[in-house]
This record gives sequence, structure tokens and C-alpha cells, in this order.
Amino acid sequence: MNKLFTTLILLSAISVSSVADTENHGIIHADQCKQIIYKEIYGQFAEHLGSCIYGGLWVGENSNIPNINGYRKDVFEALKNLKVPVLRWPGGCFADEYHWMDGIGPKDKRPTMQNNNWGGTIENNSFGTHEFLNLCEMLGCEPYISGNVGSGTVEELAKWVEYMTSGGNTPMAKLRRENGRDKPWHVKFLGVGNESWGCGGNMRPEYYSDLFRRYSTYCRNYDGNQLYKIASGASDYDYNWTKVMMNNVGHRMDGISLHYYTVTGWNGSKGSATKFNNNDFYWTMGKCLEIENVINKHCAIMDKEDPKKQIGLLVDEWGTWWDEEPGTIKGHLYQQNSMRDAFVAALTLNVFHRHTDRIRMANIAQVVNVLQSMILTNDKGQMVLTPTYHVFEMYKKFQDATYLPTDLKCDSMNVPDNRNIPIVSASAAREKDSNTIVISLVNVSLDKAQNVSLNIEGAKTNTVSGRILTCKNIKDYNDFDNPNLVKPAIFSDAKVSKSGLKVKIPARSVVVLELK
Repeated sequence: MNKLFTTLILLSAISVSSVADTENHGIIHADQCKQIIYKEIYGQFAEHLGSCIYGGLWVGENSNIPNINGYRKDVFEALKNLKVPVLRWPGGCFADEYHWMDGIGPKDKRPTMQNNNWGGTIENNSFGTHEFLNLCEMLGCEPYISGNVGSGTVEELAKWVEYMTSGGNTPMAKLRRENGRDKPWHVKFLGVGNESWGCGGNMRPEYYSDLFRRYSTYCRNYDGNQLYKIASGASDYDYNWTKVMMNNVGHRMDGISLHYYTVTGWNGSKGSATKFNNNDFYWTMGKCLEIENVINKHCAIMDKEDPKKQIGLLVDEWGTWWDEEPGTIKGHLYQQNSMRDAFVAALTLNVFHRHTDRIRMANIAQVVNVLQSMILTNDKGQMVLTPTYHVFEMYKKFQDATYLPTDLKCDSMNVPDNRNIPIVSASAAREKDSNTIVISLVNVSLDKAQNVSLNIEGAKTNTVSGRILTCKNIKDYNDFDNPNLVKPAIFSDAKVSKSGLKVKIPARSVVVLELK
């Protein structure tokens, strides 16, 4: 009875807020632009998990599915359009059981391995170092290698760096040439282990900090290739991990990671990706926006040891985590992707924009067929672009743009778990190499349009154009039978004048505008 009463109170709070005054006012400070929104914040993550690699990115040269040297053609073209800036690989938990030498040389001579973390799948290692780094070159993105600290050795990781980046007559460079690659690859980002507090070794931060110092010492810079060394950082609310790393490692690391998932919990059901009610939706919005508090607390710890903000914070795993779709393979983490997930993407990216004084990279989990993916595929050659893909595509002009501080006064609502969230989220930036101002506006209300008035200080604009991602039902998603149910459309309900910008944002909508 008490639980029912509490639920009714929460629903009442949401309903009352949704019919409140919908006039929202703000200022875009175009004359206060300082910080760049690093393009790497729009990074992707590809782990050997389920069909992310095999069947997602890679089908092999002999597949009946159209491919480019083994890379699935439709997926490759979709990612090229997304302008992926950085791609993280091979994990995830898989990274600390991956031995890179098993994935080089003739494919028919590579040993198989069991993926102990994700469903016990037997993998043939046909997608390895060459296949990954060549893909990054073709996409024009930076590779982010996650090195094996949990079950690997210092020598193994040191030799991998040499194999990839040495241009001299070193033993590993010679081996690379024997395997068909003459020139070294450019590899900037190197993760020294992954989730070392958990699947990467169940370590204490004191122990891992010493391991980082040891491993990173032998990961050397070859022939002008400068490594950006990333320490395995905290999960969510583990602020002590960050404190120990800052105290014990400090500027020996270039960056430290942070993982944050919008998930109901690690025990039992996480809930369906497509079957949820309004209460579930608003809970999700509150949980995803809580990442800002988490970022603030980790940054405050980092600021004490690094007030000049030279050490980057990299949110290299984030996104929604729901139950696997019924009928799919257990442990492969295949989930559908609805408009609810699109809102998580848009809101989270807006948060990241506000913290680019410290956040250097973010990698949504994951790129194909796993968790909050950009793309879904099947073995019949079909591909679906998810609502989350469309958010990333609409937002891509924020990459390397100059952040414009924005003050927005809007209504808020109380949501489950006693969180309070704004109904409208906004972010603005000046596009790279252009005077164009790009603005994102997100209306999380399920039933009420929002009127937004924005004054733009320090810039003159004459025209506005835009696109919108919205839906009839917040549960809407794209599947193989109906791949275009949710897709962007032209948005025309925005007007710019000498007095500023006026926009009417429909309920359940993500809007991106360009002002010139």
C-alpha cells in the first residue's frame, strides 16, 4: 500500500510540472567563447562482445553481405557519415583477456579463443590489430587501444606498442612488415588496462596505481608517435579511486577514465528497452542527468592535484543498459534502441559540452549491436540506424566547435528517486572554421510543447534553419521491418530577429538549429 501511494505521489509531481508555464528564457553568451568541445567527446566503442565486431563491423572478405575488404559496407558508410572521431577497441572486459599476437598473421593460422566475459563465444581472431587500425585509417578516426593489464604482461603491452608504431628495424616492426604492413600506424590513445577495479583484475586502487606506473613506463614513443596514456579510472561514484590515482600517479598519466551507465542496477532485471511506462522514462532522464554531479565530484578531486587541468577525464563508457532482447543470445547484450535512448544521448552530450575544460573524450557503449548502439544489423544483410545514431548525426557540428555558455531559466520536474530535472536542456557552440552558431534544444516533457526565447549576446544572426527528432510515442524505435519510423525531419518553428531567437519545441523532441 505504501509503495502504491509513493508511486501515485511521484506521478502526480510529474503531471503537475508538465502543465506548468511553458515560457523559457535564456541568454547565449557568444562573446564568452573560450573552450573547445573536443571532437573525441563523440567517440565510439567497439568491443569483442556479441555481434559488435563479427557481423557488425566485420563480415570477412568472402561474405555474401556487401563488404569492403571484409568490413561490412553499409555499416562502414553509416559510420563515415557520422564522422566518428575516435574508436575504442578491443574492450571493455575483453581487453584484459586479449593477447594481441593471437590476432596477427595469416587468418587461417590464428588460434581461436573463448570469450569468457561475454557468453563463452568461440572467436577465430580474424579481426585483430591490422583489421582494427586499417578500419580507423579508412574512417579517418583516431584509434584508442585498450591494453591488457589484467592477464597480460609488461613485455606483451610494450611489444604491442612497438608493433603498431615503430618505423625502425626493431623486432616488432619487422614482424609487422612480414604481416603486410610497411609503415607504422599512428596510435595516439592507449588505455593501460580497463575497469581494473572489476573485470580487469579486481584490484585495489593502490595496487593498480603502481601497476600503471610500471606498465606505462615501458609503453614508449616511437618515431614521432606520441602516446596519450590513459589510466583505468573509477566506476560511477567511486571517488576514492580517483583520489588515490591523483595522489599516487598524478601527471604520469595523461588522462583517467570514468564509466557511467544509465542502468537500474546490477542485480536482477534492468527493464525492457521498449516496454516501459512514463514513470520509467522520467526515472531514466533523472538517472542520466545525474552524470553531471558525478563529473563535478571527480573533477573537484582532480582539481586539487591538477589545478591547471592538464590531466584529462575520459568518459570512455557511457549509455543505457537494459535487459537483452528476448530470443537473443545470453551474454551478448543486444538491446533495442527507442526514443528514450535518444534523449539519454542528447542530454548527456549537452552535459559533456559544459565540462570540456576537463573532459577530453567520451565513448558511448557501443557502436553496433550492443547496448546503446548506433546501428543494428542482422545476418540477412539488413541494417537499421537507431534513434541514438540520429542524435549523433544531428550533433556532429558540435565536434571541435567553440562552446558558448548558455543560461536558461526553465521549468523543472520532480521525477522518481526524488531527482529534479529541467524540462528543457540547451547547448550552444560556434561551429569550427565558421561563424555559424549551432544550438541543441531538448524537451523531455512527454505531453507539453515548450516555448524558448534566447537572447544572443556578442553575435549577429540573420537566418535560422533546423532539424527535429521526435516521435508519436516515446517507445517508438526502428527495426528491420520498419527502419525509418524514427528519423530527423526539417524543423521550421524557429524565428530569429534583432530581439533574439524564439523556438517552439514540441513534446518529446530533440531540435538542432543553425544560426547564421
